[in-house]
Amino acid sequence: MLTMKDIIRDPDPFLRIRTAEVEEIDEETISQLKEMREYLVNSQNEETAERYGLRPGVGLAAPQIGLDKRMLAVYIEGEEGEVLHDYMLINPKVKSHSVTETYLPNGEGCLSVDEEMPGLVHRYQRVKVTATDIHGEPVEVKAKGMLAVVLQHELDHLDGIMFYDRIDQDMPMEPKIGARPVE
Repeated sequence: MLTMKDIIRDPDPFLRIRTAEVEEIDEETISQLKEMREYLVNSQNEETAERYGLRPGVGLAAPQIGLDKRMLAVYIEGEEGEVLHDYMLINPKVKSHSVTETYLPNGEGCLSVDEEMPGLVHRYQRVKVTATDIHGEPVEVKAKGMLAVVLQHELDHLDGIMFYDRIDQDMPMEPKIGARPVE
């Protein structure tokens, strides 16, 4: 079981690498991706999170646990505990995106970043992501709002980009013209 001790923290240089494509979806890769998803599920369960000292997360990219692999997991529950989004993606790529941008009004956080990084992170409001699932099947995810933000955050990790790299240092809390907050 992954815990916070397994999460690589900024400024570790490993978080700045561009990860390698997954050439073969073997048992080890599947197991690693399932562990990443399990962390997210456990971190959103209050009892489990408290017992193991897990910070809550909705997305996790392979380099955050020291893996040089282009893969990520997203797990988002709703207010009543229902599963809204549950993805394990291998070699994900943005196929298309909206022109319109969005942002989380309180900014973004990251399991790999321990300190607060105030500022708005502008992302595309909608993205279409293509990837492969753990069975080797092609997947297409059409995302908007929160899911689009989470996917873009995790995709950035695969390219060595941290969320705070996208904060305007001169006007960190100023929304771009035309950008709308995530609803």
